[in-house]
Amino acid sequence: MTRSMKGLVKALALGLAAACSLAAVSGATAEELSLKGKRIGVSAIGTDHYWDLMAFRGIQDRVKELGGEVIALDAGRKDQQQIAQLQTLIAQKPDAIIEQLGNLEVLNPWLQKIRDAGIPLFTVDTATPHAINNTTSNNYNIGAEIALQMVADMGGKGNVLVFNGFYSVPVCKIRYDQLKYVLTSFPDVKIVEPELRDVIPNTVQSAYSNVTDMLTKSPEKGSIGAVWACWDVPQIGATQAVEAAGRNEVKTYGIDGSPEVVKMVMDPKSSAGAVAAQQPYEIGKTSVDNAAKYLAGQKVAPFTFVPAVLINKENAAEKGKPFLDAAEKAGVK
Repeated sequence: MTRSMKGLVKALALGLAAACSLAAVSGATAEELSLKGKRIGVSAIGTDHYWDLMAFRGIQDRVKELGGEVIALDAGRKDQQQIAQLQTLIAQKPDAIIEQLGNLEVLNPWLQKIRDAGIPLFTVDTATPHAINNTTSNNYNIGAEIALQMVADMGGKGNVLVFNGFYSVPVCKIRYDQLKYVLTSFPDVKIVEPELRDVIPNTVQSAYSNVTDMLTKSPEKGSIGAVWACWDVPQIGATQAVEAAGRNEVKTYGIDGSPEVVKMVMDPKSSAGAVAAQQPYEIGKTSVDNAAKYLAGQKVAPFTFVPAVLINKENAAEKGKPFLDAAEKAGVK
């Protein structure tokens, strides 16, 4: 890694640390909030992924903590099921609805119907003009940050395998666009075409198969330098494929901070190069706080960023443990 690249990554890490401090201060008045007598509808596209599950739990736990009633619905990764659930929530007329992730092309007409019905809409990781507030990580920042870490580890040149199967999901769009933007400054880093497609379900198995196939087609050491994904479940399969092929010069990169991936990055022998670890439970809780503020007549910003942390090979021993401790506390290993 060159000195200038190290500086870029370090600067971004310092920025995230400052954001964490600001978040701690801004949350000081949260205990004064109340949802007593309020019903909050919640719609999640799925909870099979660690991030999704923890955000979903955070929403429900916080509604109950504030004295509210929660109507929580999980669509099981089915777009039409989520639409049906949104219809159900609209009919029940809760005091607010919190929508978590999903395909924006499918969701937007129904999110508009929520607003048309006069129900305050809040979202988690869903950037839409129909929401009063979207609570999320700063995906512009972490998208650029993980891309810069990858470029730095590659020495500013080489070929990258990119998973781009969920561009219609707002956070994936942002992270992918930030990757492409960063690479405009590093013309010697090239994305291998055609791009790979991550899928749900069987994400790990599919990623393993796709990366194994690409490594077989490019058997020369150095012909592929890295694997990138907008979330970290494909990173698991990609890392397993790289290591099974004996191609440990290839490093993998992703975003979310699932315990299994954090452990991989913490392992010096693993090909997992870095992960941008989010705080999904806090994101879920913060979305509820925003709803409670709005229902109490307070002004709420159109978006709220909950800090994320870049975990790489250099800082993994220090930065990774808090995320693993949080997962263990939640009963997830």
